[in-house]
Amino acid sequence: AVVSTQSTGVMKGFNDDEICDFVDFVRDRPISVRLLEFMPFSGNAWESPKFLPFDLQKRVIEERFGPLTRLIDCSSSTSMNYSLPGHTGTVGFISSMSRNFCGGCNRLRLTHDGMLKVCLFGKDEVSLRDILRDSNLPEEKRTEMLHAVIAGAVKKKKFSHGGVESIKEQMKRPMILIGG
Repeated sequence: AVVSTQSTGVMKGFNDDEICDFVDFVRDRPISVRLLEFMPFSGNAWESPKFLPFDLQKRVIEERFGPLTRLIDCSSSTSMNYSLPGHTGTVGFISSMSRNFCGGCNRLRLTHDGMLKVCLFGKDEVSLRDILRDSNLPEEKRTEMLHAVIAGAVKKKKFSHGGVESIKEQMKRPMILIGG
């Protein structure tokens, strides 16, 4: 059984020559290594030529290690997970750019400054901090308001992001200020 997950972003021309090294790392370790497609965020020097889609990452691995076997993932998984011949660990692909999984994503992110994001790529955020810090609110009313704000934000969650071009155009926080 896999006991730990290690994730790394893959960028063409930067670390794509290390993909097989990451996979080799799980040969005798009960670890899942997850390879993330390079995603456009504020401050990360996004350029399309640095993008290496899931299918090409998978092809590189299969050329060296043989065919990957798809594992059964839960319906809200953001990773497509595979086992490898002769490996204790597994490899997963987070293909948020080439294979949109927004419709099944159940992730919410609470930023360091108390903002709730229902989509990693969305610019929309709602403040939970203001409700939590309002000392004039009785606890029951605060809880009721938090539930209403969170439910309202989740109901507005989009089924799909608009693709790389629309993500690039939106002003977003750098990933380091969102949390992952």
